[in-house]
Amino acid sequence: MPETNRLIQLRDVSRVYDLGEVKVEALRPTSLTIDRGEYVALIGPSGSGKSTLMNTLGCLDRPTGGSYLLDGVEVVEMSLDERAQIRNQQIGFVFQNFNLLNRTSALENVEVPLLYSRDLSARERHERARDELNRVGLGDRIDHTTSQLSGGQQQRVAIARALVNRPSILLADEPTGNLDTKTSSEVIALFRRLNEEEQITMILVTHDQDVARYANRKIVLRDGQVVADTTDFAEALQSLHSYDPVQAER
Repeated sequence: MPETNRLIQLRDVSRVYDLGEVKVEALRPTSLTIDRGEYVALIGPSGSGKSTLMNTLGCLDRPTGGSYLLDGVEVVEMSLDERAQIRNQQIGFVFQNFNLLNRTSALENVEVPLLYSRDLSARERHERARDELNRVGLGDRIDHTTSQLSGGQQQRVAIARALVNRPSILLADEPTGNLDTKTSSEVIALFRRLNEEEQITMILVTHDQDVARYANRKIVLRDGQVVADTTDFAEALQSLHSYDPVQAER
C-alpha cells in the first residue's frame, strides 16, 4: 500500500505500568500499520494487552516508549489537551456498557460530542444528531430516553454518538458484550455497512469469535504482544489457542 493510505503506524510501541515495587509490561514493543478503510479485530484472552493496545490507538493512554503516527502526526509527544482534541475530531468510541446519559433523549445523547465545537449552532447540532440517528435506523426514536430503549437501540444511539463528529476511525470495545445474539448480529451488520460503504476504519476489541470472524484482519495478542496478524480466521484461532510463551521467547 502507498504511504498516503497509512492511517496508523506503530513502531516499537510499549506500555509499562509502574505499580511501585512491580512493573507490569501491559504491551511489549509492538509495530504494526493499519490502512484507511480496514476492518480489524483485536482478539486475545483477558490480560493479553488488547485493551491497552486499543487505549493507545484511541489516544486515551500515552505509550511508555516507541512512536505512534496517526495520519502522519506523532501522538506520543502530544499533551493531554492535544490528545483530547484528536479524539474528538478523528476517533469515535463505542463501549460495551453504552455509556449513555440516563433520563436524556437519544438526540441529546448523540449531541454531546458536538457541545465541544464552537463552530456549530444549536440548530446545526440538532440536525447533525438527527442525521446520525437516521443513519443507524433510529430516526423514529430521537425523543425516547435511555430507559425507553432496548439494549440494541441503546447501542445504536452510542454508535450514532461515536459517528456524529465524522471520525475517520471507529473504535469499539466489546460492543456486543451486553447484547443478545440477534441484536449482536444487527450491530455487526451495521459496522460492516459503515466500513464497506463509507470506508470508516473499524477497530474492534472482542472475545466473541463470531464477531471477530467478520473482520477482514485479525490481530491476536497474548502476554502483551502480537502473536498473529492475519486475514485467515482459522489461522487466528490456531494462534489464539496454541501460542506457547516459552517458545516465543526463544
